[in-house]
Amino acid sequence: MALQETLLSPAIEDKIKNYNIIRKDNLQNERSVGGVAILYLQNLPSKPVHLSTSLQAVAVQVRIKTLTTVCSIYLPPSQTIQQSELDALVRQLPPPFIILGDWNGHSSFWGSTDSNARGLQIEKLMSDQNLCLLNDSSHTFFHLPTRTFHTLDLALCSPSLVAKWNFNVDNNLYNSDHFPLILTLSSNDVILPKRPSRFIFDKANWQLFQELAELTTEMIQLADINDAVNAVTECIIKAAEASIPKSSEKLKRIGKPWWNEKCAVAKKAQRKAWDRFRRYPTTDNFILFKQAKAIARRIRRQRHSFESYVNSIRSRISSKILWEKVRKMLGSYSGQTISVLNSDGQVISDAKAIADTLGKAFAAVSSEESYPRNFLNLKKQEEMKTINFTSFPEEAYNADFTFQEFKDSLNESHPSSPGPDGIHYHLLKKLNDRSLNIILSLFNRIWNEQVYPVTWGKAIIVPILKVGKDPQEPTNYRPIALTSCLSKLMEKMVNKRLVYILEKKGLLSKFQSGFRYGRGTQDNVLQLETAIRQAFITKKHIVSVLFDMEKAYDRSWRYGILKDMYNMGFRGKLPIFIKNFLQTRTFQVRVGDILSEEFIQKEGVPQGSVLSVVLFVIKINGIIHQLPPYVHGSLFVDDFQIYCASTDMSFIERQIQAAIKQITEWADRNGFVLSVSKTNCVHFCRRRGLHPDPEISLNGSVIPVVREAKFLGIIFDSRLTFKSHILYLKRKWDIDLNLLKILSSRTWGGDCSSLLKIHKSLVLSKLDYCSAIYGSAAKSVIKSLDTIHHQGLRLASGAFRTSPVQSLYVITGEQSLQLRRERQSVKYYFKIKSNRRHPLYDRAMNPIFGSLFAIKPSYIPSFGHRIGTLLSCHNIENPNMMTREEPPPPWRELKIATIDDCNDLPKHDTPHFVYLQLFYWHRQCYKDFKTAFTDGSRIGDHVGSAAILPNLTKSEKLHKYCSVFTSEIYAIFMVLNKIRFLQNKKWIIYTDSKSCIEALQNASRLSHPLVLKSFSLYLNLLEQGFNVLFCWIPGHVGIVGNETADRVAKSANAIMYPFVPVEDISKVLTSKFHTSWQILWDAQTNNKLRSIQSSVKGLKPCNFNRKTSVKLVRLRVGHTYFTHRHLLYSEPAPVCSTCNVVISVRHILTECAKYNNLRLRWFSKADLNLTDLLGDPPHPFLFDFVADIGFINVI
Repeated sequence: MALQETLLSPAIEDKIKNYNIIRKDNLQNERSVGGVAILYLQNLPSKPVHLSTSLQAVAVQVRIKTLTTVCSIYLPPSQTIQQSELDALVRQLPPPFIILGDWNGHSSFWGSTDSNARGLQIEKLMSDQNLCLLNDSSHTFFHLPTRTFHTLDLALCSPSLVAKWNFNVDNNLYNSDHFPLILTLSSNDVILPKRPSRFIFDKANWQLFQELAELTTEMIQLADINDAVNAVTECIIKAAEASIPKSSEKLKRIGKPWWNEKCAVAKKAQRKAWDRFRRYPTTDNFILFKQAKAIARRIRRQRHSFESYVNSIRSRISSKILWEKVRKMLGSYSGQTISVLNSDGQVISDAKAIADTLGKAFAAVSSEESYPRNFLNLKKQEEMKTINFTSFPEEAYNADFTFQEFKDSLNESHPSSPGPDGIHYHLLKKLNDRSLNIILSLFNRIWNEQVYPVTWGKAIIVPILKVGKDPQEPTNYRPIALTSCLSKLMEKMVNKRLVYILEKKGLLSKFQSGFRYGRGTQDNVLQLETAIRQAFITKKHIVSVLFDMEKAYDRSWRYGILKDMYNMGFRGKLPIFIKNFLQTRTFQVRVGDILSEEFIQKEGVPQGSVLSVVLFVIKINGIIHQLPPYVHGSLFVDDFQIYCASTDMSFIERQIQAAIKQITEWADRNGFVLSVSKTNCVHFCRRRGLHPDPEISLNGSVIPVVREAKFLGIIFDSRLTFKSHILYLKRKWDIDLNLLKILSSRTWGGDCSSLLKIHKSLVLSKLDYCSAIYGSAAKSVIKSLDTIHHQGLRLASGAFRTSPVQSLYVITGEQSLQLRRERQSVKYYFKIKSNRRHPLYDRAMNPIFGSLFAIKPSYIPSFGHRIGTLLSCHNIENPNMMTREEPPPPWRELKIATIDDCNDLPKHDTPHFVYLQLFYWHRQCYKDFKTAFTDGSRIGDHVGSAAILPNLTKSEKLHKYCSVFTSEIYAIFMVLNKIRFLQNKKWIIYTDSKSCIEALQNASRLSHPLVLKSFSLYLNLLEQGFNVLFCWIPGHVGIVGNETADRVAKSANAIMYPFVPVEDISKVLTSKFHTSWQILWDAQTNNKLRSIQSSVKGLKPCNFNRKTSVKLVRLRVGHTYFTHRHLLYSEPAPVCSTCNVVISVRHILTECAKYNNLRLRWFSKADLNLTDLLGDPPHPFLFDFVADIGFINVI
């Protein structure tokens, strides 16, 4: 698309989905005039052409069958153009070419009634440069004042293109005065990359799908496993194609959020009027066209449709719909195409060639040639040794997969793009249980026969350009692999078993935090921050080296992974499956819908596979063990850093250098390459005087010492002030707040709840990350973040700019950043305390140098000391924490036996006697089983649990921080713990807590620790021959055992188990910090909002539109434009002419005598208070009164 007279200034950013843009703007006296541009599809192989000319012209080479140059030119009518300039421009265009432009020349040669100098000049250009004209006699310009038609826009081309292109003129002006020229290929058989077709699951006929996708045992009993896999895949895909429609392969057209039906109708009316005038150019028809055009332009200019779209962002819509709307507002669209690559100086523009070039680049990274030569010799020698994973006897983790493992893994899967086989997780989830059991049998056959299907080893690679990189460089793309969902489903089950063994046996370093349950980047960041704080207080230097590994995933040595697994003790089917999984891996690169040739990924963990991350963690695990005693380090997958502290810099240099020597030797033995250019060193120090930075080398090159470095998303500066990081956060926030500014007009926009949700997601989520660490910065530094938070709250609520910040917090229900940071810190502390294996457990629980920090207040204390202060400040006890429990093995059957006799009766409308009769009948059916009744109670600070067994009553008091659920599940735990010592082996445990039974039925790694303890006991009882059933019964209906358990639980007073699960601490912290917030709010004695709202709990949201909601917020806060604008303009406060007092919201609404009659009219009384009018909910006639007194438009 060639455009002229674009009138764009350089400051305007261009962004149109699926199009690249090349343009040349023209400024005269800082004003945009003229200008040209070319828009070309991203999926069309193309390359911009550099033009050295003063003319307004741009050009691009596009492959349309053959490589063709397209040039857009604009020659202003008042400008004198030299013939030599035109000749020079044409000579710069690579042939063949097409020149499209507004030439402003008249000539009979292209249908004008007369000729001018510019027309003659163009004729000479055509003659001298041997150019051909594609125009026919159609007019291309409509002159509105004279209502005449002319031909000013021309299409010139090389002679070889004349027969290949057809010329047409569109008869619609599209609100311009030029008609678009349309060129089409005579034989348009150009194949462009398309969008891959996808199943539209929202329109699926799932009943038909289930009928057609009925899998059979015959399919999986075929002799060759590959044939069995293909049969299952083919059946599912055929069923899907017959019952689920597919999306179009055409590139999706992006709708504009402001375009509505009214705009479409106006556009249609304008076009209809134009067609009538074009056929019958009378004065009446011209007037009708002008009117229709004016109406359409006015409607498009109106903001109403855009405002309605924004107003639809309400708290009642789902999060998915909300973020879809937000992405449209931001112009964020997924997908990109690659039009041209530059490989070894050769320009590649064919889509298939682009895909092949990228494939070669990706394959080269994981090829053996990417390894250092010395490692290749070692690799060759090592791989001659066979690794024997045969196991006798068979390990428990090699058992067949259970249906529960299968279902759990399937339910945990998230929607993702399918692999080469086309099977989506959504299809698998819609299969019936019979078909799912067939797939499970297929998986177990693969597991036992130790053959990995060939099709599962194939992947589709989607190249994604790295941020800020040159799109023409093949190495600047990140491969995103799409693999078989069937394979990934089986990998999930294998991965669970693998992770369980790694964690159970402690095979991974405790300093590796990557992709481990209960661990995260914050652990590694806090470890470094704590070490620096301790070094500062003891006046030591501390030096940290942050390593970067080149293509670590792609260069992971596969044989080395298997060798490490063997050394860890893995034997049997599990490591053999992984061995087969790692063998022949191939991929094809997809550009649009075009696939490259097939390439082999010879080394590295497979991209896009579930097992890949854990296998990489196994391989990289050894690097942390290379450190000498005085050097410490941490690892988050491949983010590796080490540090050493001492008063002697030469000692640090020797220790760090020794560590690097051992690390590089380990890397050389394992095929990893440490990047010298990206590895940095930071010298942290607060000692006075001059002291040299360390001199440390890596592979013969000196590691640069920098003043600050980003480590896992946090910027560490050499004095640990976190100023740079906080400045970085502020810059990020400024960008994110732009969306809130768009959505939060004072008179229209999304409601407060939705805008707060956006504020939390875009702004506060980034702020919360590692706030326990960077929150230790000096108050003067950290408070600079408050202004951004306050601005977000003002935008979301619509509060006036002068509103007090404490009022902002209360009216929005959002705490201050300081309280948020303190809560995050305490929560993180208790999380560490609940895991004795945590690498920071000792440093957080037993922090050192307390006396030094106490006498040196200028030094910021370490995390453990800071927490002690916070606990005391917020009156939070520091109880013993219930330690995290290991879940049962995933290969074990994890379902408890339950009786559901009472579940079918709804408690709210079932009489008590019905439950009693049902229970007596139930006991007759199970009279051989002994009974155990359990219950838990929480009243105020008293929490108790009770268990009632025959001839035995047991009760215990729990810590006051424990929840009702904890008391209920602890009662069950007491029973299970007790009956294992009794002779009778048949028991029914009765509980009135459905949530406890559901928790036991769904026990997993994420479960409450007492649930896991109880479930472990249950499994042990089964192994001992016990038959234990669980039965839910309704509480307080007269069942004797339940009533007794309830009474005993309420009176329990013996504390035997004073531990608190970390799950309950979160609720306690919410309550405690709410109390601290309330204390701060109570201190605001002169705050206007506090007279209406004494609690910080917040007011219920009212179902008002944005305009009314903003007015209500401002009235409640007591700051409006009329009453407080003087603070912005340094003016005196407004004074009431009737009462001679300063005007306030209270005075206007309740005190001013001038409005007494109107108060009587609307509220039936003149003596009012603000709570009557602005409370929860506000008075129904509030805004009628405000409008009547003339205050409504100045709020």
